[in-house]
Amino acid sequence: MSDFEREIVHCLNRYFKTHHIQGFAYRLKQYKFTSQYVDVLVDSLNPSYYLSIECKSIIDKKIYFSQHFHADKNKLHQVDAISDFLAKTGRIGFLAVEFRQGPGKASMAFLIPWATVVEHFRANKGITIDDAREGIALSRSKDGYLLEKL
Repeated sequence: MSDFEREIVHCLNRYFKTHHIQGFAYRLKQYKFTSQYVDVLVDSLNPSYYLSIECKSIIDKKIYFSQHFHADKNKLHQVDAISDFLAKTGRIGFLAVEFRQGPGKASMAFLIPWATVVEHFRANKGITIDDAREGIALSRSKDGYLLEKL
């Protein structure tokens, strides 16, 4: 599991605990040669928190669908596979993206609604930092990323 995925799990669970919300974020163990739909799942009896989150941590100013996402052996693009998973499970989807700026510069992270991701994918344009700012910004603390509202 990547550090960013772990940070997102801790961030969400901290949010649930501090806001007294029944919900639990977790990462399924990934096995070699098996497909994994998304990086982080959130279970909650409250449908607003029944989530599915794909995580990307990049050293770049823009997410490119040809570079940062993949296609499976049947040439099904990751965005389409995740969209199908969301439709089948009824989960609310997000892309958690961390823009790493390099040594000595603070990283920025955002939760982008999956509908926005699909919109950019269909328009064949990447997602810039400015696009990501329209989503939910995660702030930093000594404990990691903090989610103020969801």
